[in-house]
Amino acid sequence: MPGTRKLGRATAHRTAMLRAMVTFLFENGKIETTVTRAKEVSSMAEKMITIAKEDSLHNKRMVMSFVTKEDVSNKLFTEIAPKYKDRNGGYTRITKIGPRRGDAAEMAIIELI
Repeated sequence: MPGTRKLGRATAHRTAMLRAMVTFLFENGKIETTVTRAKEVSSMAEKMITIAKEDSLHNKRMVMSFVTKEDVSNKLFTEIAPKYKDRNGGYTRITKIGPRRGDAAEMAIIELI
């Protein structure tokens, strides 16, 4: 079925979780999470980087409406997006790292390339 994954959460909870994870990814460069979450975070992070590649007021407002920290948004426009100016997508890498000990959920590391 096409569309977004629901991740077992209500819409508001899912959106808040994805916003927090994307912000954390931009802040730290990589995060460890489940594979399905990593795929969703990757999708949103790539959209944010693509928007940030063009430095305009409208794009800054669009990014700030999703990224939860202002300093991370500034970092996205000044450091992260310029690195990918010659690249059309594929800004993140997902590496599977095996099952989680407690519930055997498939884990992955998502990182900026």
